[in-house]
Amino acid sequence: MNKIYCSVMLFSRSTKLNVLKIGLLIANSMLLGCQQQLAHPNILFIAIDDLRLELGCYGVQQVKSPHIDKFAQEAILFNRAYCSVPVCGASRASLLTGILPTKTRFVDYKASVDKEVPFSKTLPAVFKDAGYTCWSNGKIFHDNTDAMEQSWSRKPWMPGITHRTSFDADTDEVLTKSGNGRIFESPIVEDSVYPDFKTAQKTIEDLQHLKNSGEPFFLACGFIRPHMPFYAPKKYWDLYDREEIAVASNRYRPKGAPQSLRGSGEFKSYHLGGYDPQTTEFHKMMRHGYYACVSYVDQLVGSVLEELEALGLAEDTIVVIWGDHGWHLGEHDFWGKHNTLHNALQIPFIIQVPGKSRGKKTQALIESVDIYPTLCDLAGLKVPEHVMGESFAKVLDNPNLDFRSSVYARFKSADAIVTKDYTYSIFSDGEEMLYNLKLDPEENSNISGDTANSQLLKELRERLTQRQKIANEYQ
Repeated sequence: MNKIYCSVMLFSRSTKLNVLKIGLLIANSMLLGCQQQLAHPNILFIAIDDLRLELGCYGVQQVKSPHIDKFAQEAILFNRAYCSVPVCGASRASLLTGILPTKTRFVDYKASVDKEVPFSKTLPAVFKDAGYTCWSNGKIFHDNTDAMEQSWSRKPWMPGITHRTSFDADTDEVLTKSGNGRIFESPIVEDSVYPDFKTAQKTIEDLQHLKNSGEPFFLACGFIRPHMPFYAPKKYWDLYDREEIAVASNRYRPKGAPQSLRGSGEFKSYHLGGYDPQTTEFHKMMRHGYYACVSYVDQLVGSVLEELEALGLAEDTIVVIWGDHGWHLGEHDFWGKHNTLHNALQIPFIIQVPGKSRGKKTQALIESVDIYPTLCDLAGLKVPEHVMGESFAKVLDNPNLDFRSSVYARFKSADAIVTKDYTYSIFSDGEEMLYNLKLDPEENSNISGDTANSQLLKELRERLTQRQKIANEYQ
């Protein structure tokens, strides 16, 4: 660079015009170099199971998540992102194929790309076919063998122990009929004993290898926590004073809720450690466990991102942090996902793209199926015809832009539409739910029966029908 500078200074003695021309040539050359570098951006896709918007960067002061919060300050945070199906396997299959769910497709955690949409090309497969090295660590597809051959450059890596593996002798002394132990444990152990740490370390090792290879990559890193059971080293539990943890203020069923509305029964498959689910003590324990696991996975995400930065890969890498669905933390006395209330559908989504806006928040409505075409768009790759999502790349240039007017989701017998101001669900038996998110953000009162909302309901039903037609295009 010094040689270039000296040449410009010498040449400037003859004419200022030539200096300007040379300066422009140098600037254009440098810009072209940057554009060439980003022509094949790397992808680091971080999936976190059961993580709702319970993070400091989303305004939740109770939770300690410094690493993800720091990342959000250099990225774009989506306040209104939604899953397609509030259950892990189906949500992941939908995102990774860009295909919406139907009553018979992507129904539950056992959703299979190979069996249900064998004609589809997965998101990593598009990058693999474009010459990328595509690796998967931890939980990406629910079944790591699903769509394996087309998606990955090597067999997906798994940590070797399950998320239910215990390191507290008291946990396994109370096994339930399901084979699960206690729903919580906080042993004095190193971070390294649990599977998510092993996934983080494998991802770090892969980043080091990929840095040396110089090849563009799509690296997926899937963490289990804060999925139940709430197992994390004691030091993460110690970050919180249980007595100071605030519990949900609406521990009751929504007024006028349809009989078809249910909460998840997943937590009942674990031993509750002697707690009564109806008590405040139980609610505090469950939130304490969830928060401890969030802080644990936050530390692991931080270690991966720090390595990406240390290796000099950050400026050439699109980084995504995605939660696969929402979660109830005692609201309406529900724990977990498995319905179409807002807490089960809304997800954290944070993306950092070289050359795009940073440190911004957007209210743009997006669906998980929109991530597939957006990443393809950013990498200059053709989107397969079966993809039902739309690229929101323009929002990354201008976070104040609107995107969708509504998003579509479903679970079992319920189909749902979420707009800027409302959530609407209709069940297979005709029962409906309508909540005003501005006036009733906690969804405590179902207003679908109010005659004043008849026109609104008509409009929402029409929107829902339109999205169902799109979803049913490939059956």
